Amino acid sequence: MKKSNFDWQFREATPVDSTFKTEMLNQGYSEAFLKLLWNRNIHTSEEFSQLMKADIDDLHDPFLMHDMDKAVERIQAAIMDGQPILIYGDYDADGITSTSIMLETLEMIGADVHYVLPNRFIHGYGPNKELFAEKITEGIQLIITVDNGVAGNEAIDFANSQGVDVIVTDHHEMPPVLPDAYCIVHPRHPEGHYPFGELAGAGVAFKLATALLEEVPLEMLDLVTIGTVADLVSMTGENRNLVKLGLQAIKQTQRLGLLELLKVSSVELQKVDETSIGFSLGPRLNAIGRLGDPNPAVELMTTFDETIAHNLAEKLNQINDERKKIVQDTTTEASSLVNPADAVHLIAAEGWNPGVLGIVAGNILKQTGKPTIILSIDENGVAKGSGRSIEALDLFSMLNTMRSEFTHFGGHAAAVGLTMPAENIANLRQMMNDYISAEQIDLTKGSGLLIDEALSLSVINLKFVEELKKLAPFGTDNPAPHFLVDGGVSFFKRIGSDQQHVKFSLKNDEGQLDAIGFGFGAEGEEIQQPDTQFVGDLEINEWNGQKKVQLRLVDFASDGMQVIDRRAKYTWNQKIESGNVLYLAFEEKSQNLFAKELEQPITLYNEAIPWSDFDQLVVLDCPDQKELLKNVSISGRFERIYLYLYSPDEAYLNGLPSRDQFTKLYQFFQKQPRVDIRFKLKIVSNYLRIPEKLLVFMIHVFSELKFVTINDGVLQMVESPETRAFEESKIYQKRMARIDSEEFLLMNDIETIRNWLKG
Repeated sequence: MKKSNFDWQFREATPVDSTFKTEMLNQGYSEAFLKLLWNRNIHTSEEFSQLMKADIDDLHDPFLMHDMDKAVERIQAAIMDGQPILIYGDYDADGITSTSIMLETLEMIGADVHYVLPNRFIHGYGPNKELFAEKITEGIQLIITVDNGVAGNEAIDFANSQGVDVIVTDHHEMPPVLPDAYCIVHPRHPEGHYPFGELAGAGVAFKLATALLEEVPLEMLDLVTIGTVADLVSMTGENRNLVKLGLQAIKQTQRLGLLELLKVSSVELQKVDETSIGFSLGPRLNAIGRLGDPNPAVELMTTFDETIAHNLAEKLNQINDERKKIVQDTTTEASSLVNPADAVHLIAAEGWNPGVLGIVAGNILKQTGKPTIILSIDENGVAKGSGRSIEALDLFSMLNTMRSEFTHFGGHAAAVGLTMPAENIANLRQMMNDYISAEQIDLTKGSGLLIDEALSLSVINLKFVEELKKLAPFGTDNPAPHFLVDGGVSFFKRIGSDQQHVKFSLKNDEGQLDAIGFGFGAEGEEIQQPDTQFVGDLEINEWNGQKKVQLRLVDFASDGMQVIDRRAKYTWNQKIESGNVLYLAFEEKSQNLFAKELEQPITLYNEAIPWSDFDQLVVLDCPDQKELLKNVSISGRFERIYLYLYSPDEAYLNGLPSRDQFTKLYQFFQKQPRVDIRFKLKIVSNYLRIPEKLLVFMIHVFSELKFVTINDGVLQMVESPETRAFEESKIYQKRMARIDSEEFLLMNDIETIRNWLKG
């Protein structure tokens, strides 16, 4: 069997109201689509129409936000007095776009404006006292934070001591003690009245821009859209409206840096959507802050110089490629350090780039299904890094009980950041394992995956997928619909530079569907198993003007035992699923060979093996009788059987000797009654034109039938031996059975063998 990576959960399905059904069908929508709407709690055509709507007039009044009027008055006063203003941003995509929005706004109204984004390796996250001091020394008289600041108490107190006001604009969780800032503009401030609390940092900056300009700055909708999508905030309410408007604006944008970034990302301007922002634009903006100085990204987003825009876009693309390579290498190294016995993976090493450890933790989490913390240890013995978790474990709450181990710690249920002395790592690992055990937390299910419904291949068509697009933009709290589909894999191949992705087709009596799985290359064997169910998102793949529906794979699972084909020698060192693995050989020569080849303990077949102790079986060679393999399969409770089926004697390939070959050999020994076969075997093989392995078998038959004797490698013909038929030889009979076994196990396709094993 193959367990799903996620914990599959299905939306509750209830009968569709007849009035709603009639109204939607009359509007031309499919029954499958209206069923989806109903199960997503869209129960009237008016609610559906409102969902489709994107209107500037529906944006909320920015002055409903706490301290907005105070922030506007202070900024206007600074401009009137000619005070230099500093925008203090953050090093991620949301911080970059927030800074760009604020920079363009203040420039439009005549401010003496400057900006800085902290370097995560030098200044860390949020307001930095030393960086504040540096900028104040340079003459800054007002600081505006964007996408940070609500927890910057120390740096803000310092600014106050220097007579410099700080306006905080932020959207992150507010700590118990707020900073003593001049004002705090935050959509969830308890003293505010803003009706939507889930804005991104770019959304809050956009609201301040709207208040300052006294109109909605349509030309900045592209920036707020990128920041909102990249920061994974709730894709509902006002965020949804902003992104729908912003996606339209991007397709008409004149922003040079954005156009160049789209080019290097290979994203067509008219096909930009939330997916291309999330997987192409956002990562390139985030990458520069992960590896070094993020400030050039703001210049890219705000420049009017085509050459600068082109060069900076190329730079960000190159940095993103470097980031991907670092992530890949670090993930590989971290994977090798995983201890399957740990309830929570805590992996630490020297020299890892701290800027990518959150991504690496997410990768290990996906690979293992277990919460993961990745730490990089510096030359001073300080370990710093990030953790990612699944729904079953509130990582923040658990680590909050262990604060004594950390020098810095923060985050939320699913993600944390921490710094600690490296000497505390072993103790923390034990404390986490003890916590999971004491709290009886079940970590076996993985993160939840909400599936909208199981779909028949017969209802999946272009019209239905076009209808699904009406629910976009997708994101947090409005996920893309996930569907469960069945079908046998009728075509399969690995793709990508490292064969890390897969393309395949699903087919049954109801229809056919193309599918693609990014990052599923290593699981290709399991994808091709029968009785497999697939979960994915439906999309349209357009190529050479033709449109086809495609399933983008998210997860898959299969019940029952899996039989995986490893009969080709080049597959022997591919991954074996973790668990209790039995490496089984039927012949001693195979046992010896594979002990060296695989560097694993190899068990020689015997009936006393406790089969039920193992969940993975690796069959290294062919048994003399194929029924032995079937009996082993029945005796155990194997989730997977890997068939290597090495044939040391190649019995089927060489076959049985003919009577003429036996006669030729017998006559040869009559003429040469004494032969040292240790040294003359090849000469005899060439002389008689009998393959060497077949010749060895024939000599063993002669020996068993007492036609010859062999002592210390010297063969001696027996004078006047008893006349016996070759078929009397047990060795001969065994080879006949082995040939039958090898013919079936080596020459049949894996589906035939799989069906035979499953009975």
